[in-house]
Amino acid sequence: MQLSAILESLLIASQEPLSSEEIARLIRARVAEAEDVLIRETEEGSTPTPLPEWLTAFDQASPDQVTETILSLNQHYAETARAFTILERPNGWKIYTRSDYGDFVRHLFPGRKPERLSGPAMETLAIIAYRQPITKVAIEAVRGVSCDGMIQKLLDRDLVRIGGRANLPGRPLLYLTTDLFFEHFGITSIDELPNASELRRIKLPEPKPEASETQLELTETGTPSAAASNEADDSLDSENPISTDAS
Repeated sequence: MQLSAILESLLIASQEPLSSEEIARLIRARVAEAEDVLIRETEEGSTPTPLPEWLTAFDQASPDQVTETILSLNQHYAETARAFTILERPNGWKIYTRSDYGDFVRHLFPGRKPERLSGPAMETLAIIAYRQPITKVAIEAVRGVSCDGMIQKLLDRDLVRIGGRANLPGRPLLYLTTDLFFEHFGITSIDELPNASELRRIKLPEPKPEASETQLELTETGTPSAAASNEADDSLDSENPISTDAS
C-alpha cells in the first residue's frame, strides 16, 4: 500500500477534517497494533506472521510527511483533471469537490438555495473577523448604529461565536468567527484575509459611553429623581439614535 492511498481512505471515511498530526498518529497506531499482534503470537509460541515491509515503513510517519503527500496528491488531481481536491481548514484537511462542478452538485439539493448576507450583516462580520475578539460596543462604534440584530443573525448562522468576556467594566461579551466562517471563505487563519495586517493596526473609533454609566441622582427611597431620569433619557436619545439599518 502507498501512503497516498492510505491518506485518501482516512479523509474519505472521516466526517470531520483531519490534521496532519492526527493522520500521522492514526498511521503509527496501525503499525503499533500490528506489532503488538506479532509480539503476542511470539509469546504464545505460535509462528508469527512477519509484518509486510510497506507497513513497517510507516512506523515513523510524521506530520510533514503527511502534508507533503497531500500536496503531491493535489498536484496529481490537477494534472488528471479530477473533480475534487484536498483543502486545509483551521481544524484539518478535507476532500472537497471543485467549485467548477458546483452547478451539477447543486441539483443534489434542489430544496436548498444559497443564503446571502445583507450588506449590514457583511459589514458587521467583517469588523468581527478583522478585529476579533471584539465587543458589541466596539462594533457599534465603527458602524455607528446598533448591531444587536446583525450579531444575532451571524450567531444563528454559526459564522460568529461568543469567545468569553472582556476585562472591562460590565464584563461585555467578546465575539469571534467560527470554523464555519473559515470554511465558507476558504481560509485557514485571519492572516489570509485581504490586507489583514494593515487593517488590524488601524485605530478604531472610541465607543460612546453606555447609558448605564450615566450617574443618576437617587431619592431617599432609592429611585431616580425625575430630573435625573429626564437627563438620562435625553442622553439616550442623543447618543443612541435608532437606525433602520439595524432592524
